[in-house]
Amino acid sequence: MSTVAATAPGAAGSGLSDVAASEASLRRFLHGLPGVDAVGLEARAASLGTRSIKTTAKAFAIDLAISMIDLTTLEGADTVGKVRALCTKGKHPDPSDPTAPRVAAICVYPDMVATAKAAVQGTGIQVASVATAFPAGRAALPVKLADTADAVAAGADEIDMVIDRGAFLSGRYLDVFQEITAVKEACRRPDGTAAHLKVIFETGELQTYDNVRRASWLAMLAGADFIKTSTGKVTVNATPPVTLLMLEAVRDFRAATGVQIGVKPAGGIKTTKDAMKYLVMVNETLGDDWLSPHWFRFGASSLLNDLLMQRQKLSTGRYSGPDYVTVD
Repeated sequence: MSTVAATAPGAAGSGLSDVAASEASLRRFLHGLPGVDAVGLEARAASLGTRSIKTTAKAFAIDLAISMIDLTTLEGADTVGKVRALCTKGKHPDPSDPTAPRVAAICVYPDMVATAKAAVQGTGIQVASVATAFPAGRAALPVKLADTADAVAAGADEIDMVIDRGAFLSGRYLDVFQEITAVKEACRRPDGTAAHLKVIFETGELQTYDNVRRASWLAMLAGADFIKTSTGKVTVNATPPVTLLMLEAVRDFRAATGVQIGVKPAGGIKTTKDAMKYLVMVNETLGDDWLSPHWFRFGASSLLNDLLMQRQKLSTGRYSGPDYVTVD
């Protein structure tokens, strides 16, 4: 990419608007961020993971977690029927209990966006689409932009893009910044509105906590609406320490710029106990402002089943049989 960004979209009016004026200035800023105390970070995440949520608070937290789920199918064998079935589950997670909340979004590949959009019409459920040559991101920029534009044209409310990890790990930060800003522009619709942009780091490939902090700031400066841990397609996906680090980054970014950014851990979050740990982490790190599907999401599918099982246990005092929930 040859065009040099003159401003950082997420930092207007904050004194950070010229951070991406050059590769040198962007590198200077990112490498000037405080180093991560790995031992302290992991200890803090572990400590928060010991907190417990009981009775009525747990019932509220389970419903909140359900409402934060991006219910996802990202398989080569996805069919129209499977996507429609997933949308039905997202709309009515527990058909026997109409009080069960809907999920936040249905996440699919771009070619399934129109199917999902039609299936959730009028429900308030968002349709998210992975784009930019997900999950590896190994494609030329015009291909990534076309992928994004196609998904937006089909009705996607949200775009989940992957960064070029090779460029990032090679220290080509300006390339990554400009790619994010280009995808952000491709999210715009003819009427002037835009799909929300979630930027996926694939934290399991970033090697160090310092790199996760740098990637978080880089994406936010480039205009990300959400920062997301993982694709769910590698061995190491979301972890509590990495998510805590990203939560601290969005907290510090809002303090510096006044702009609030969402966070989405994805991959490996399968149980109600896991979800409760993440909600405690959000509450303790960011407070009520982020305890909403507008600002925090779980990238998951099997998590929903466990939340529904625990929800029924709280309401009836017993666990349901194995046929209580659908198998995704």
